[in-house]
Amino acid sequence: MELKLMLLIVVLITAADVTADDYVRPKPRETLHFPWNPKPSSHPQQVHISLAGDQHMRVTWITNDKSSPSTVEYGTSPGKYSSIAQGESTYYTYLLYTSGRIHHTVIGPLEHDTVYFYRCGGQGPEFQLKTPPSQFPVTFAVAGDLGQTGWTKSTLAHIDLCKYDVHLLPGDLSYADYFQSLWDTFGELVQPLASARPWMVTEGNHEKESILMFEDAFESYNARWKMPYEESGSSSNLYYSFEVAGVHLIMLGSYTDYDEYSDQYNWLKADLLKVDRKKTPWLLVLFHAPWYNSNKAHQGEGDSMMASIEPLLYAAGVDIMLAGHVHAYERTKRVYNGRSDPCGAVHITVGDGGNREGLANKYINPQPEWSVFREASFGHGELKIANATHAFWSWHRNDDDEPVRSDQVWITSLGSSGCLADKMHGLRKILLAP
Repeated sequence: MELKLMLLIVVLITAADVTADDYVRPKPRETLHFPWNPKPSSHPQQVHISLAGDQHMRVTWITNDKSSPSTVEYGTSPGKYSSIAQGESTYYTYLLYTSGRIHHTVIGPLEHDTVYFYRCGGQGPEFQLKTPPSQFPVTFAVAGDLGQTGWTKSTLAHIDLCKYDVHLLPGDLSYADYFQSLWDTFGELVQPLASARPWMVTEGNHEKESILMFEDAFESYNARWKMPYEESGSSSNLYYSFEVAGVHLIMLGSYTDYDEYSDQYNWLKADLLKVDRKKTPWLLVLFHAPWYNSNKAHQGEGDSMMASIEPLLYAAGVDIMLAGHVHAYERTKRVYNGRSDPCGAVHITVGDGGNREGLANKYINPQPEWSVFREASFGHGELKIANATHAFWSWHRNDDDEPVRSDQVWITSLGSSGCLADKMHGLRKILLAP
């Protein structure tokens, strides 16, 4: 009997091999091609929404007509708009390219967990959105490094099947890489999802697009994907924070200054001082370049940011950190300073949304003790915060056009573990230091 039990344990451990070596990866898919589809110049295109402060939503769209109004009509019944909001518009030039008119309009206050119908610019199709809930449970869909390939399309289709409230994207959106028309096709590709649920994004290296003496970094990204940085007291669209239900989320910039003398670091300290863990017991952070990465791709690229900011986030008791950049999936134990720590954060890399550069399938061996699960496959993650103490994370591999749940774990909040009480004195000392 004991021998059978030992054999069963060996089988279970072998089956749970965290590198998933026996999985045969599907072949790469080609970049999507978008046929020319002319629309009236005032027709709203590339519609997406994002959270814009308490009970408000920012609606963004593009028109070819420079005189098209930046208005959004909205209400809780189809075709019946009880409210109207006026916004602003902008455009940018990039070498020989000139964007359409980019409209940003904030609507609200909106009721929580409610479906609204809206129309942009006084014409065009009607869209509908659903606002997040005011309390637990709340669900986030997570996918980074999307691009515009057949695998991107598959990932988006799988996310669409998920009953989620907010999409989190830790950098590398369109993979336009200087070809500005690809920003337009990306906007059209994600519109069905991004117009219905808020997309909260941060920048990756592919958003930089700087050309020495000709083009500033992140100009396209900042113009098209305006996030609630002003609402959260930030001076830059590259880092900001927001709250959903009982979760405080911080979006950091891997490609702007982050040392202790930087604006981003000082803003982060001020933001953490405002966090009330009784109101928001969960604290999440997103950035692009991962700090804990056992893949051979992009080794060490997050080290300098980690050296500057990890002590601050550890003292603050961050529960989960989400990153992209590496085109694979990996989940760690709770970790800090390069080793497992029960009061550290769980780090998850989800840079596997479907980009054109392919998967990063070479790993460092032996696997670090802090790495729990790693696999080079396209897919997406889902994070359901069930209550103040427990969250369920699952990663869904794209497999022959079917979402396959390949990794899952219940995560207990640091607030329920006693870690936060031990850290409070040290945290305030760091945050209040000049």
